[in-house]
Amino acid sequence: MDMLTWSGSLGPYLNPLMLGAVAVFFAAFLLNLAMNLIGLRQAEPIVNPDHTISYRYGPVDYALLAMKYSVFAVLAALAVYIVAGILQPSMESKGIIGALGAQFLPVWIALVATFVFSIRFKRRLGLYGKLFDNLIGMIGFGLVMFWIFTAIFAPTIATHGALDVVASLRNDAPGIAVPNAAADGVFPYYLLGGDALGRDVFSRMVFGAREVLTIAPAATLFAFMVGITLGLPAGYMGGRFDTLITFIANLVLAFPVILLFYLLVTPEIVEAGVPVYMASVLFIMPVIFVWVLLYSRYRAQPNIIKWVAIPITLVLLLLYLGTVFRFDPFVWLATSFIGYLNQGNPVSEWMTQTREAYEPLIGIPIDGNLLIVFVSVVFVNSPTVFRIVRGLVLDIKTRDYVAAAQTRGEGPWYIMLWEILPNARGPLIVDFCLRIGYTTILLGTLGFFGLGVDPESPNWGSTINEGRRLLTVYPHPPLPPALALMTLVLGLNLLADGLREESLKD
Repeated sequence: MDMLTWSGSLGPYLNPLMLGAVAVFFAAFLLNLAMNLIGLRQAEPIVNPDHTISYRYGPVDYALLAMKYSVFAVLAALAVYIVAGILQPSMESKGIIGALGAQFLPVWIALVATFVFSIRFKRRLGLYGKLFDNLIGMIGFGLVMFWIFTAIFAPTIATHGALDVVASLRNDAPGIAVPNAAADGVFPYYLLGGDALGRDVFSRMVFGAREVLTIAPAATLFAFMVGITLGLPAGYMGGRFDTLITFIANLVLAFPVILLFYLLVTPEIVEAGVPVYMASVLFIMPVIFVWVLLYSRYRAQPNIIKWVAIPITLVLLLLYLGTVFRFDPFVWLATSFIGYLNQGNPVSEWMTQTREAYEPLIGIPIDGNLLIVFVSVVFVNSPTVFRIVRGLVLDIKTRDYVAAAQTRGEGPWYIMLWEILPNARGPLIVDFCLRIGYTTILLGTLGFFGLGVDPESPNWGSTINEGRRLLTVYPHPPLPPALALMTLVLGLNLLADGLREESLKD
């Protein structure tokens, strides 16, 4: 089979349009820049005698319009490529762009359904619904949801396994045909080429989205739990606790992040159990947060405390023990009892053996490298979240509704969690989006330096690092994960901008 072209059968028609639109964009950009340098500005609106407003376009306005419509022309051409790739039967007529668009069909369907539902009911969806009144926020939301849906549908979208190797396709260009594909029952092409080991670059990029979006949001959420749990009492109560926690936060922020990760992955530190000790402190914070949140709200309702708050907290505590210490008391007791009956060993011996032998049923399985990365990301982000929460609390605690809650006799934790925290949600939501982007970049950086979850994993950072060694000769392996990382972080930043603008309107 011949190699696929980028544009397929539509190339002779759409490629000149795209090239012309790009040329118009850059010409208009340079013209606009020159007019700004000589002092020309956009035309001011004119108020007519009947109090209507009209505009008289000048050269700068026409240049901006040319840039705007050239972008729309390029996007329209790409949309045609994607739709044609979904509808056309043969791979040769689809081309690489059309084939990529067809592979992402589940993502397009999910995106359309999400946008239609959200816009239809946006007046009932609070701050999320208001996001669809903001163009920047919608673009950012679309980019973020694109990669979220890509992570969800990764096995359907990917054309090959992330670790599948075809040795004859090492560093081959995009669109290369896979030998014996029909006989082996695999996808007939490497759409974005092969890497240095002969793995499909496109499939590794798709599965890399799942790697990134599994760790970054969860680590950011844990960091927020830690920062909120410590920042609320520090800002509201002050005193020695505030001084101590603020000093520790400043100390952590002064420590170089990359050096911290290098220290945590050294064999001596791992053997000493430092990551586990750090996890035991950091991961208990969400349990404390949930318990205090429920108890402060429902302490006057013992039935809810007994049947809701206590069971939820116990389940979280069991998850904590199973995740951090690999300890499940139910499995431990059952295995110990069965081992004692079967072997008849002395108590000390069968207790030691069962501790080493059993696997907990309750808990999230986290291997060593993932635990180190997760703990390190939470540890690095928590002090910044603490400082933000503390600053917000220092401002909000002087408001009248806080004084009213104090007058009613509400406890300090109720005031912090149910009066102050809800009124700080706007800045915290914005920072949460920005921090996921920062965490994504940090994970990519760690993967680039070989400190990621697994050297063989399709993590975007490690994939970029593998491809950059031959970048001058084979540029295609590192570019897709780099563009994926860039678009995800860009989407998170635009989403945060849109949320900030809408939250300020409340």
